[in-house]
Amino acid sequence: MVIMEMQSWSKDVFPFVAMVLVECCEMGMITLGKAAMNDGMSNLVYVVYYNALGTFLLLPFLIFHRCRSNMALITLSILWRFFLLGLLGICLLQVLAYTGIKYSSPTLAAALGNLLPGFTFLLAIIFSLFAIFRMEKLDIRKASSQAKSLGTIVAIIGASIMTLYKGPRVLGSSNLHSDSSHHSLFSQESNWLLGGLLITITCIMSSGWNVLQTDTVKKYPEQMTIVFFTCCFGSIQCAILTLVLERNPEAWMVKPGIGMIAIVFSAVSGSVFRYNVLTWCLDKKGPLYVAMFKPLGMVIAAILGILFLAESLHLGSVIGAVIISAGFYSVLWGKAKEIKSMLEIEDIVSGIDSSSQRSPLLQK
Repeated sequence: MVIMEMQSWSKDVFPFVAMVLVECCEMGMITLGKAAMNDGMSNLVYVVYYNALGTFLLLPFLIFHRCRSNMALITLSILWRFFLLGLLGICLLQVLAYTGIKYSSPTLAAALGNLLPGFTFLLAIIFSLFAIFRMEKLDIRKASSQAKSLGTIVAIIGASIMTLYKGPRVLGSSNLHSDSSHHSLFSQESNWLLGGLLITITCIMSSGWNVLQTDTVKKYPEQMTIVFFTCCFGSIQCAILTLVLERNPEAWMVKPGIGMIAIVFSAVSGSVFRYNVLTWCLDKKGPLYVAMFKPLGMVIAAILGILFLAESLHLGSVIGAVIISAGFYSVLWGKAKEIKSMLEIEDIVSGIDSSSQRSPLLQK
C-alpha cells in the first residue's frame, strides 16, 4: 500500500509541483530582470552575465556526466548546430526578449509566451513542406489538424489585441505620473507596442529554436552537452554583441543590489534548475503536460508585477490573454487527439502482427 502511494506521488504529484516551481522560477527571472533594468542595469549586460554564470555552473555537471559514460564524439556539423542554437536561442532571442520586457511588462511577456505551440506548429509545417525537418503533418480533413490550425489563428489574434490595445487599468496602482501630458501617454503606448512586437518576434524565434533543438537531439542525443555548448556559444555571442552596442563602460559594473540578485537567480534557476526539472518532467509526462502549465505563468507574472514592480493590469492584457489561452488549448487538444490516433493505429498493427504469428493459416 505504501509503495503504491509513493508511486502515485512520483507519477502525479511530483511532476505537478515541479512544473509549478518551474513557472515560478521563470516568472521570477523575468520579474527580477525587469526590476534590475528599472534600477538602471543594461538589459544587454544582464543577459551576458547571467548566461556566463550559468555556463560556469553547468561545467562541473558536464564534466561529471561525460566522465561517467561513453559520450559520442562532437563533429563539426554538431558543433555548428550548437553555434546556431546559441545564436538563435540565447543571443538574439534573449536580447530581444529582455528589451521587449524593458519597454512593456512581464505579464505581457508571459501571455505572449502562449503563442509558442502555435508558432512551433506553423514552422514545423513549413519545414516539412520544404523537406527540412519532418515533424508535423497537416491534413485539413482531420479534426486534429483543424483544431491546431484554428487555435494558431485564434492565438495570433489574441496576441495582436494584447500588443495593439492596452486599454484602461483593471488592477494595480497606476504608475503613470504624467497622465495629463498627451506626449507622455503617447510615449507609453509606443513603448508598449514596441515591447509587444519584440516579444512576439522572440516567440517566433523560440519556436524555430525548439524545432532546431528537437532535430539536434535526434542526431546527437546528449542533452547535457547540447545545453552546455548552447549556453557557452550564446554567452560569447552576447558578449560580442554587447561590446558593439553598449558604448558605456560603466554599464558593465554591477553594484550589490537587485542587479546582482537577478543575475545569480537567473543563472541558477534558468540554466541549472529549470533545465533539469523540465528534462525530468518531459521524460515522465511528455511535452503536452509541460505545455499545459504555460497559462499559469500569466497569473504568476501579473501577481509579481503588481506586488514588486507596482505595475498595472490593463483590459487589453486580460482580453488578449483569454483569447490566447483558448487558442493555446485548441492547439494542445489537436495535438493530443493526433497522438491518440497514432497510438490506436499502432495498437491495431501490433494486434494484427501478433495474431498472424499465432495463426498457422496466416503463416502459410
